[in-house]
Amino acid sequence: MKPSHIEHIGIAVSNLDEAIGFYEKVFGLKCYNIEEVAEQKVRTAFFMVGQTKIELLESTDPDGPVGKFIEKKGEGIHHIAFAVENIEEQLVHAADMGVKLIDSKPRKGAEGLDIAFLHPKSASGVLIEICENRNK
Repeated sequence: MKPSHIEHIGIAVSNLDEAIGFYEKVFGLKCYNIEEVAEQKVRTAFFMVGQTKIELLESTDPDGPVGKFIEKKGEGIHHIAFAVENIEEQLVHAADMGVKLIDSKPRKGAEGLDIAFLHPKSASGVLIEICENRNK
């Protein structure tokens, strides 16, 4: 697997509006997109930092993945996302290498990306997202 770049870093937050305020006030960043991803039970907010995005994730349901993450671990870095081409092939390649997958097939994520997650047990405790932008 050869990612082209870090697509984004996902950060779980309890209050999206407060977190947006922090990044805007402290770092002078501008939130350029807020979006709800109902399937994943989150609201997201995005900032650009150079070529990399910061994605803030607020749970819309305590039983959703981000809600459970915050309950278990508190706010903080949730995942790192790598941009790839041919996401389906990358998932097959990862599985063939013995990587435990959360998603065996891509699904739709924020900003129209096709996404899939690799299990943290295969990546030294880090939740890794791979994503492909087929709209470029």
